[in-house]
Amino acid sequence: MINRTVLIGRLTKEPDLRYTNSGTAVASFTLAVNRQFTNSDGEREADFINCVIWRKAAENFANFTHKGSLVGIDGRIQTRSYENQQGNKVYVTEVVVENFSLLEPKSHSDQSPQDSKKKTPPANQDPFASNGKQIDIDEDDLPF
Repeated sequence: MINRTVLIGRLTKEPDLRYTNSGTAVASFTLAVNRQFTNSDGEREADFINCVIWRKAAENFANFTHKGSLVGIDGRIQTRSYENQQGNKVYVTEVVVENFSLLEPKSHSDQSPQDSKKKTPPANQDPFASNGKQIDIDEDDLPF
């Protein structure tokens, strides 16, 4: 039997990190995954997929991601059920994450919309910007 799920999407809110009574870390989050096609109005829809990750990986995930983070996850689909406080049976389908990848550099995901409009550093700060001029190097300068 094969049960494998690979998703790329953005977190809809901060991961919810908790600990079981035995001290095991578990984080739950929802991943918004765009569909590959547009609807009749020309808009792209998304699926919102519930995910759970365990142990040290859960702590790392919670520490290095936040709402809007672009992540790739690898895991398996799991179904379970429980009885809620009203005595009703609740069925849950979720992805149990086994591996994840951060798909944006930290500096990119931390930027606000105004930060993305910043200019690149001036060329005079680039030590290798010689504007096409030849650099004189003496043989005594070479380490070999």
